[in-house]
Amino acid sequence: MDRYVIWHNPKCSTSRFVLNALREAELDPEIRNYLSDPPSPAELQEALQSLHIGARQLLRQKNTPYHDLGLDDPSLSDDALIAAMAEHPVLIERPVVFSPKGAKLCRPKETVLDLI
Repeated sequence: MDRYVIWHNPKCSTSRFVLNALREAELDPEIRNYLSDPPSPAELQEALQSLHIGARQLLRQKNTPYHDLGLDDPSLSDDALIAAMAEHPVLIERPVVFSPKGAKLCRPKETVLDLI
């Protein structure tokens, strides 16, 4: 990737911190509000490969339908979890930053400094 892209939730203070850090570094990131423009299952799969994590590691539990959807079932496949995130993007942990230096789930928020 030759540019910076952030999967951003403007209501999230961590996401705002990461976006501001990128802007302060004059990196001019492309901002994707993943709640209104959710990634497809294929994009999620690609993101997981870039992040070097499994689907469960990208799942957000807090303030989401995680438990209501039974996503705590350890027998669920990555494909099932990815399908749930694509259908309910609020389940995607944030913020995620893609950059020429790699991709990171920026939790804790200071993780973004590795990409600047």
